[in-house]
Amino acid sequence: MTIYWGTVENPVLSARAFSAWYGKAQALRDVHLDIPERAVTAIIGPSGCGKTTLIRAMNRMNDTVPGFRAQGEILFRGVNIYAPRVDPVAVRRRIGMVFQKPNPFPKSIFENVAFGLRVNGFRGNIRERVEWALRRAALWEEVEGDLHRKSGDELSGGQQQRLCIARALAVDPEVLLMDEPCSALDPVATMKIEDLIRDLVSSVTIVIVTHNMQQAARVSDHIAFLLLGELVEFGPTREVFTRPRDPRTEAYITGRFG
Repeated sequence: MTIYWGTVENPVLSARAFSAWYGKAQALRDVHLDIPERAVTAIIGPSGCGKTTLIRAMNRMNDTVPGFRAQGEILFRGVNIYAPRVDPVAVRRRIGMVFQKPNPFPKSIFENVAFGLRVNGFRGNIRERVEWALRRAALWEEVEGDLHRKSGDELSGGQQQRLCIARALAVDPEVLLMDEPCSALDPVATMKIEDLIRDLVSSVTIVIVTHNMQQAARVSDHIAFLLLGELVEFGPTREVFTRPRDPRTEAYITGRFG
């Protein structure tokens, strides 16, 4: 049974009786979850609990994994993104993703950010949009003079991750999914990403998977705790961390397992 702290009004994303398998192995079990708009929701839980499967299901990234199948619904503004006529590419334009390891293209900084704009047939001023995205990702001042001279993979690890965030932001998604975006970064780069997350949430809904309890406490507004593919508890971060209602949640966040 999942424990909820109140209800979420007008969620931007919802899972409804959502289950998932890789071949015969079940990764998620009957997950019901509402993601509040213009807030940071952190998905926590031990390794193998289904965190990455759930976040990748929210924009159908798992479709590319052999043997993956799903049951139930993921609703984006009330529309089931797994419905037969829904185009996954169109879903990913509105629900962007940043991965655990920075993955810049072997192209210039400018072309990294412009890539999605060109693919999606953007008709505005690409240079202005690239600058806009880099500013939103707090990277513009660091790379302004190297936009065309330096490749994205020449940047530091933290800069590469912010470049990938800029690339995702360029197409102006409504939701940004982040799968352990700081796990490969040093503490200084991590702090910059965390500050960026708090800045961005005023204009975009963010869902972040993290194994770091301190990070979840610092950056998130809501916590979803997964265990063995099931959603155990969901609610405001402060309440879940200070007064967890399920003993399994308390055991995990206090380090007794995981």
